[in-house]
Amino acid sequence: MDKILSGAKKISVYDLLAISIGIVYLWFGALKFIPGVSPAERLAENTIDALFFGLIPSNVSVILLAVWEVLIGILLILNVYKRFGIILALIHMGFTFTPLFLFPDLSFTHPPFEFTIIGQYIVKNLIIVCALLILLKEAPTKV
Repeated sequence: MDKILSGAKKISVYDLLAISIGIVYLWFGALKFIPGVSPAERLAENTIDALFFGLIPSNVSVILLAVWEVLIGILLILNVYKRFGIILALIHMGFTFTPLFLFPDLSFTHPPFEFTIIGQYIVKNLIIVCALLILLKEAPTKV
């Protein structure tokens, strides 16, 4: 069951996994291009501001994040420079966990076990990280 027939081309389950993660990245990233549309916009602004000591203006930081996420999405969906896209996504995922430490009051109702909706939004990324690690193992080492 490693391959699924789609027309004349066989698509592997790894391709489907990469495409599904790519769609999430593309969608979430695209939302960040429109001010006030992404539910994670404020959290992203605050996190980037804290991580980079306010050196990047918030309007610029959200656009840079949007570009990063859309790029990851495109690379994974189109299956080009896949290993690079996966590594970019893993780096991004590392940053997504920082609000748990930077803003525990936003992430937990009772640390460290009771999550707020924001905390749940962050912790669910563990699934994406594990999927990315599986894809990284399967990705060709040469571009």
